[in-house]
Amino acid sequence: MALTEQLSTVTKKVNTEKRESSMPKDFLVATFSDAETLMRAVQAVRAEGFRIYDIYAPYPIHEMDRALDIRRSRLPWVTLLAGILGLTFAIGFQFYAAVLDWPLNVGGKPDNSTLAFIPISFEIPVLLGGLATVAALFFRTRLYPGKREQLMAERVTNDTFALALRKRDAFDMRRAREVLEKAGADRLSLKVSEI
Repeated sequence: MALTEQLSTVTKKVNTEKRESSMPKDFLVATFSDAETLMRAVQAVRAEGFRIYDIYAPYPIHEMDRALDIRRSRLPWVTLLAGILGLTFAIGFQFYAAVLDWPLNVGGKPDNSTLAFIPISFEIPVLLGGLATVAALFFRTRLYPGKREQLMAERVTNDTFALALRKRDAFDMRRAREVLEKAGADRLSLKVSEI
């Protein structure tokens, strides 16, 4: 009886945590017609101390990383580690197959011929590095099959730029609206999303 009660308690706790993590969040979304106005708005919003949730643009804005203080991605480390693992596996397997498991005497050449190992020792790290990078990218960005898109603003994938501020407990809506309107926002809207 005690075990079933414990399992019931744990199940309730897990279900509560799942519901809390996927609760809808409120955002103030400002849209802009060009990247320069968006950059000015980002600087103005950050100067006022607001925390920017995200920027949405139809193309990359290279100065935006510095403006938002975004750190460099750690994704290259995944690629490096997968490449090293692939190289180790490729050399180890080829050495095992050619020297230990099935040694062949081909024209008096040594069993562990380095030149014969080069193509596989290059191809396997590239393959594993690429696959691990794509898998890590999908995992990190939560892109999985069947996921539905949730755009913060219409036409953001076409010709509109958007800035999203997440409403929290100490969020001054009036001040945020003033700053964004002064920075040149075309439209302000409230958005509820489960992002």
